This record gives sequence, C-alpha cells and structure tokens, in this order.
Amino acid sequence: MDSKRTLTPNEYRYFLALALAPKIGPSVFKAILAYSGSAKGFFEIPKGKVSKTPGVRPKLLSLRNEKDTLLKKADKVLDQAEKGAFTITTYLDEAFPQRLKLQEDGPVLLFSKGKSNLNFPRTIGIVGTRSATSYGKEATKKMIQDLSPYGATIISGLAYGIDIQAHRSAMENGLPTIAVLGSPINKIYPSIHEKVAEELQLNGALISEYPPGSTMVPGNFPARNRIIAGMSDALIVVEAAKKGGALITAEIAYSYDKPVFAVPGNLQSKYSEGCNHLIQKMKASIYTGPRDIAQALFWEEPGKKQRIKPSLDFSNRDPEEQKILKFLQENKEMDIDQLSYQTEIGLGVLASILLTLEFEGIVKSLPGKKYKLLV
Repeated sequence: MDSKRTLTPNEYRYFLALALAPKIGPSVFKAILAYSGSAKGFFEIPKGKVSKTPGVRPKLLSLRNEKDTLLKKADKVLDQAEKGAFTITTYLDEAFPQRLKLQEDGPVLLFSKGKSNLNFPRTIGIVGTRSATSYGKEATKKMIQDLSPYGATIISGLAYGIDIQAHRSAMENGLPTIAVLGSPINKIYPSIHEKVAEELQLNGALISEYPPGSTMVPGNFPARNRIIAGMSDALIVVEAAKKGGALITAEIAYSYDKPVFAVPGNLQSKYSEGCNHLIQKMKASIYTGPRDIAQALFWEEPGKKQRIKPSLDFSNRDPEEQKILKFLQENKEMDIDQLSYQTEIGLGVLASILLTLEFEGIVKSLPGKKYKLLV
C-alpha cells in the first residue's frame, strides 16, 4: 500500500471497519464522517449526536455494538493488503482517482491490483453488449487503434463482448487499461478472462469496491457502471440492445456531464438499438472517429508540441483568485467541482469569481462545467 495517507494507522482501521460494514453506502458514509468527524468518532461519540446524521437509522446505529467484530474484519483485510494481495485506497488518499472524488455517489474505498495510482492523464470508457457482433468487435479494434496516438487509458468492465475486446485491443496498442470489476478484487468474473486480467495489470489495473470474500450479488454490476462512467473523461458505447449495462453506464455518464458517444449501427440489428436510441434522444453524439473525442476533450493533436505557458504574475489578484488561477495554469482545464475541491472555495463563491474572470477575458468556460486559462 504505497499511496500517501491522511489518516493515522488507527484511524485507518476504523475507516476500513466502517466502510466494510453492511448497508452503508457512499453517501451515508460521507455523511457519517461529516457529522462524526471521523469513522472512529462514529463508534465513540454520544449516540444522540450520531443519530442526527442523515440516513443513519436505528439499524445502522446498532453497528456501534459490533465495533470489535468490524475491526477484526478490517484487520484481516489489511493483513492481506500488507502481504501484497491487493492495494487499498480510500477517497481521502492522494492516489485515489480524482475523477471519482467529484462524484457524490463515488466509492469511499477501492481495492486494486496493478498500478496503484489511478490518476491517468487521459481516460476513455468503452462499453457495449456482451453479445458483440463481428461489426462491434472490429469497430472496437479500429477505434482503439485510432485513439492510441492520444495515449488514453481505456476503461471497461472485463465482461464478455465489447468490454473484453476493448481491454485486449488496448494492450495490443500499448495503451494502459483499467478493468472495473463487479466482483470482489480476488475473484475474476467471468473466470475465462483471468488471463487478460493478469496481463493488463502490467500497465493498467484491476479495481473493485468489493473486498475479498464478499458475496457477489446482481446489484454489484449496475453499481460498478458508475465507476466506469466516473473514471472516464468520455464514454463510447459500441453496441447495445434496448436494455442492458452499457445503456445504464451511458445514462450515468450523461448525468455526470461527461461527453457520451455512440457508434451507429444497422437498423435491423437489435444490438444497435441502444446506440441509435441514445443518438436519437441526444444523450450521445455519433462517433465517427478519434477527432470527435479530441475535440470534445480539447486534446492536442498527436505529435503537436504543446506550447509551454510562461509563468504569470498573479500577485495583484485577490488571494482566492490567485488560488484559482494557479490551478488553472498548472492544468489544461479543470472541472468546477474539482477546482472547488483543490482550492477549498465553495461552489457558489467560485462560480461568481470565475464569471468575473471570464468577463475579464482571463478564463474561458468549456462544455461539461470545465474552465481553462486564456492568458
């Protein structure tokens, strides 16, 4: 476990114990930390104070009586991590995916194998039907081959069909790829993809929010889709029937204001219905080639030398403006939520400052609630 942590070892035990407790979702967990001050506080502060936490009902309060059992469970998982079985990363850790920190429903804990820092510069999610046609597989191969000069990390779900083709094509083109599992980190599902799962760890990672030994339930997979959507700068749906996981992922990505693309298909094919429907409802743009992605995400053209911006003097600006401009200078563009998190400036105040800076011609607003520095 090599990620920098903000918690002491003891606080970390309690964090893990609470995160592994049943029926505590990400939103409730984050509310508990906000009201109790820490996971340890949940178990130790007066019951009356904890009971005021939104979403904490008597059933969840009863978890306080299971403190010792939950700590033992946490210690067991920590021991496995220390022995190198996997890496544990909390949303308070530096190595936790910044993209997921922006999600209200993002996971509070990730188990991973392979690359421990999951903050890749560019990411593209590729999903589709498990019953991929030859057209869908070839489209996926061509798509990733065309995207390879941009150096994007390919994210998918290790499922049959389009997902596994995306992982294989990424590796064939020398791109990192991340497989987001709906199963525990120590169980590859489907098992036939174990070899691919092992190979992709050399340059990418397996990740799961489910600890080793946990029970697989159908709800894991729709929940897994929000991580695929959240970690992707843009999402491409290659083939999808009228209903299925790929459409769920597309809907989630759309709700996150991520650019969504769909590969149009044969009107007579049931595995093109979902893609055509997304385009018809204007929830996805037609994917025609890699330039569609590059333009949507403001990527530099492959091989083009990026202009190095000179160091600018912001000393005459207000302290809050200085913070904002500093982060925008260090990054090509930033999501307003990420900018708020990094600068510790509230969204309302931040939006007002950004509007003023935009009027001054210093920053520019981009699609997807992003901003970039113009000077």
